[in-house]
Amino acid sequence: MVITGECFCGEVKYRIDGKLHDAVSCHCSRCRKAFSSQASAYAIVEPNEFQWVSGEERLTSYVGKHGFGLQFCRTCGSTLCGIYEGTVHGVTLGCVNGEPEIELGKHIYVGSKASWEIIAEGVPQYDEAPPIKTHSENN
Repeated sequence: MVITGECFCGEVKYRIDGKLHDAVSCHCSRCRKAFSSQASAYAIVEPNEFQWVSGEERLTSYVGKHGFGLQFCRTCGSTLCGIYEGTVHGVTLGCVNGEPEIELGKHIYVGSKASWEIIAEGVPQYDEAPPIKTHSENN
């Protein structure tokens, strides 16, 4: 499967030769500020399946103190991906072109969501991060 994405102005484009997985919507106050929205919506991508097609020189990065960050187009401001130690590990679903064949699997940090937001039913919600399954629970 080939998935493409681009920023609002169309100058920065990427390609994923694979599938997205683990789509999440985060409602924490930091994501609301970073995405200028009620929440972020993103999915994980395998780093070796991701490549910039054009406009990589237009990217600007913001990296927090723990090594996690975002990359966005410095022309239009679209947030395109999440990075960890310089490697793309997830893409924002709003910048994906077409139908990426993925659905949100969970809403996280809904305990701190904006008071004016109403989250649709039918997808698991967690007040904070979901519990981490142990190795024995995964088998």
